[in-house]
Amino acid sequence: MPVVKLSKLSLTLPWDEALQEFILTKQAEGKASRTLKDYRTHVTAFFTQHAEAWPDYHRLKKAVREHFAGLADKSKATYNLRRQNLKAFFSWCVGEGYLVGNPLDGIPKRKDNGKPRSLDEEAVKTVLSLVDTSTYTGLRDYALILLQLDTGIRPGEALKLLPEHFNLSHLEVYIPASIAKTRTARTVVISTQTAKAIKKLLLARPEEWKETVPVFANQDGQEMLVTSWTHRLKKYGQKGGVNISAYRLRHTSAILALRNGASAFHVQRQLGHADLTMTKRYVHLVEADLHREHSFCSPVANLFPERQRAKRKIERRRNNES
Repeated sequence: MPVVKLSKLSLTLPWDEALQEFILTKQAEGKASRTLKDYRTHVTAFFTQHAEAWPDYHRLKKAVREHFAGLADKSKATYNLRRQNLKAFFSWCVGEGYLVGNPLDGIPKRKDNGKPRSLDEEAVKTVLSLVDTSTYTGLRDYALILLQLDTGIRPGEALKLLPEHFNLSHLEVYIPASIAKTRTARTVVISTQTAKAIKKLLLARPEEWKETVPVFANQDGQEMLVTSWTHRLKKYGQKGGVNISAYRLRHTSAILALRNGASAFHVQRQLGHADLTMTKRYVHLVEADLHREHSFCSPVANLFPERQRAKRKIERRRNNES
């Protein structure tokens, strides 16, 4: 008798077991812990509402449409992130033979025009003025704000940095591949002001803290969570009337650097972009600023103001009519 080879499609594997296999695969590929958490959170959220659809492709297709229709009021970034994570999971399921097709096919990504929101210099100064540097947490917050502004480092990367990653005498910070979002190591450059703030923070560390304690740890010597840092920035923002967040600091770093003459390649390197695609968004934003500014300060435009030219045009028309 011929040997009958069973495909995975003939097996009844619960969605949560498939998800666990997927997570382990991505973990083996070296995906960041934040990425793995997003996969688990968004896939679980979908199946919490639509568990009965698994593993029927047509039912999943319908459930996916309902799911994303319910996200209509969410931001483009939130919508696209959930779509990205679900699509990655379903694509893996197709490759493994658990599904006949990806039910996300045909669900388009929302267009993101890429307008990174940044802070102006006065807003940044306002926030820094609110930080009490007479305490450990104040020193930490002040140094971390300066580091993010100076380098555009992602909060998840900054909060994992150890003392060994800082070369303050050379004004350099090494971000190893193990904590970089792109899994590519890089070295970023800092200013003397940022280096001084970090040095003060290191001097304030309790002597019993080992070198394995992150530089920007909480008061107990534990790694500070991104959510905790976001919450602290929000409190500073509320006091000063500034809309600030960890990622807004990152955007601000890129915008201010470009405005001050940095090249796109410098910004790409500092922020750790895999390519220039995201960096170009910041470049376009700065170019738009230049156009707006030039419309006000153009020497030629000020020689011939719009109202004056319009007036002359009207006068010529009246003369022709008479």
